[in-house]
Amino acid sequence: MKILSVNAGSSSLKFQMYEMPEEKVLISGTFERIGIEGGMYTIKLNGEKIKKEKDLADHSVAVQTLIDELLENKVIESLDEIKGVGHRLVHGGEKYASSVVINDDVIKTVEELSDLAPLHNPANLIGVRTFIDKIPNAIQVGCFDTAFHQTMEKREFLYAVPYEWYEKYGVRRYGFHGMSHNYIANRTAEILGNKNARIISCHIGNGGSLCAIKDGKSIDTSMGFTPNAGLMMGSRSGDIDATLIPFIMNKTNESLEEVINDLNKKSGYLGVSGISSDSRDIEAAANEGNERAQLAQDMYVEKIVNYIAEYYLELGGADAIVFTAGVGENSKTTRKAIIDRLAPLGIKLDEEANNVRGEEKLISTPDSTVKVYVIPTDEEVMIARDTYNFINK
Repeated sequence: MKILSVNAGSSSLKFQMYEMPEEKVLISGTFERIGIEGGMYTIKLNGEKIKKEKDLADHSVAVQTLIDELLENKVIESLDEIKGVGHRLVHGGEKYASSVVINDDVIKTVEELSDLAPLHNPANLIGVRTFIDKIPNAIQVGCFDTAFHQTMEKREFLYAVPYEWYEKYGVRRYGFHGMSHNYIANRTAEILGNKNARIISCHIGNGGSLCAIKDGKSIDTSMGFTPNAGLMMGSRSGDIDATLIPFIMNKTNESLEEVINDLNKKSGYLGVSGISSDSRDIEAAANEGNERAQLAQDMYVEKIVNYIAEYYLELGGADAIVFTAGVGENSKTTRKAIIDRLAPLGIKLDEEANNVRGEEKLISTPDSTVKVYVIPTDEEVMIARDTYNFINK
């Protein structure tokens, strides 16, 4: 059975097609600069990467181009072979604790939740509507990034603000990267042979969040009402004192929108280092003696260590710490800095094993009190699994 996993942004569209239930990737790709001059797309097929330039006036053109590539490359003979399309939807609020088959009511609810994710939900829905139009016979499934964290208790997700803010406006911590943390929960439990494992999932990349997982469920996570909360990230500030915002507005004469933009796009690695939002650039500059780059790296590690320590206590110990996503999977320097700081908990790094990029591997020593793994995440396969399960119900 052929299933498409789709992640639509405002000017981009990422996809993977699977043969299910084998979970074999048949083709994958990315469409970029949709609705912007200089449109282009890349597809990966049979181990070959093909890049093409094409005017992508809107998402409809991108999806039609995708369909044309599927047919021309004989991935499918007809659209009827595509039985389901699974969509990444960023924000489901408190309404959705699991994936759902998309219908008019779901679309309306996701639209209503756009206040909580103004950059993401509308863009996600553009993809949904386009695929419904182009592949009408396929079952369309919505997979929410917030759903995995709906198992958190009130004491974890509420802010200490007037309670009516939660009741009237939905002000609470929602958490994100849910599909990634869910994948890590499942895969780590499988490796350990323990579905009740206590796991600290470290999804650290340009965006990042940690998640405390017990019995396969999220009990706490670092992101909050928006993805800007929690860790310092590539260009996001992470947690700050909220009264900084009016203070900076008064000092700089910037608008609220401009300050929020600074906190999302000019902070984090970029803001502290003044160099880049990319961890690879930060590491290279730090190695060359750049003090601000080293400061940015030290601050980044400090925030992650603090959350790991907090979740270790919250879980009553841990069976595994898992590094995933861009930095987690590829930066041995960052992993080492984090694990070295966790030595008081008896956690020990096998430095030879840590010399790994993008591969699943145990990187702790045999006498470490907690097993430490690198596990590449796979959000797309989680979407494909949920979509396949709905079709087979």
